[in-house]
Amino acid sequence: MTISAGEKMPSGTFSIMTDAGPGAISTDDLFDGKKVVLVSVPGAFTPTCSMNHLPGFVDQAAALKAKNVDTIACMAVNDVFVMDAWGKDRAVGDNVMMLADGNGEYSQALGLELDATGFGMGMRGQRFAIVVDDGVATHVAVEAPGQFEVSKAEAVLEAL
Repeated sequence: MTISAGEKMPSGTFSIMTDAGPGAISTDDLFDGKKVVLVSVPGAFTPTCSMNHLPGFVDQAAALKAKNVDTIACMAVNDVFVMDAWGKDRAVGDNVMMLADGNGEYSQALGLELDATGFGMGMRGQRFAIVVDDGVATHVAVEAPGQFEVSKAEAVLEAL
């Protein structure tokens, strides 16, 4: 079942790159006591994700933080090394936390997995943005297939 506004976010763990190498962050550490914009893209280095989706959140980071957002996090069903390289390639700096959902377990827990086997990409996560306030989803914006409107940074800013 797909997560809806008003529901508690499922528990899980993401891989992240630390100064010491691959590490992990739990959803408790990510969400508890914070307002987080969690963005999901189907894949690092893919065209819409690289040219529009992620850069929009980098460009709008200050505006989002001005609306009391503590963390902007981007997740994809990619490994931690790919997410780290993609973040460096897109110059996210400290603006966006790059989260690896390597096996797609968190995408599945949200009910937002995407079967991209027809494109040779396996199982992925759908394109979406969720505003999370202290562990509860307050705004859930899931894109229709092939669309890029409701989950872009400007749409999330309007929702805040």
